[in-house]
Amino acid sequence: MKRLFWLGVGVAAGVAATRKAGRTVRQATPAGLASNLGDAVQELAGAIGSFGADIRAGMTEREQELRDMVEQRSGVPAARPSDGRHAVRPRPARARRAES
Repeated sequence: MKRLFWLGVGVAAGVAATRKAGRTVRQATPAGLASNLGDAVQELAGAIGSFGADIRAGMTEREQELRDMVEQRSGVPAARPSDGRHAVRPRPARARRAES
């Protein structure tokens, strides 16, 4: 009975080691490395996008706080862009230089 148990343990360990070695070999191939790199780049891009969204949300929140503060202190309602973007002021026209 002991021998049968140890035979089973040996077979299970052999199968596990073979599968682990096969997985490691597949990851070491150029296709496996490219897949790992692609996954890492995709994860990084998602993290950067999430960071940008958090920054934009914080900026919007802070801008609202500043607008409320201006209204409270001055009593004048602050201008609010209709589409959520900053209002773009037209640049004054430059005077042309006289040609010689």
